[in-house]
Amino acid sequence: MPILTYATLLVAIVLEVIGTTFLQRSEQFTRLVPTLMTGLCYAASFYFLSLVLRSMPLGIAYAIWSGLGIVLVSVIGLVVFGQKLDFAATLGLGLIVAGVVIVNLFSSSVSH
Repeated sequence: MPILTYATLLVAIVLEVIGTTFLQRSEQFTRLVPTLMTGLCYAASFYFLSLVLRSMPLGIAYAIWSGLGIVLVSVIGLVVFGQKLDFAATLGLGLIVAGVVIVNLFSSSVSH
């Protein structure tokens, strides 16, 4: 898998995480700027994700995109918004990361 594919996927993930952070700040779409930023970041994220699909299977790309997005959003919730994670949440997030690593290192669905 070309490094450019993973770099593009990383851009898609970061944009999705930024969009979700603005979603929290939009206060249920009652604040204009965070609402617009949410939409723009999500649209850009899906665009970059679509580029990834040229060389990576949909299921694999989406698993990485959503899995790492969940973990990063959880960390932002913890650090920026002061949201707490209990043991079960932390364990589950660790399993998501482990799943992404296993898919990337050992799956024949991802060309190395």
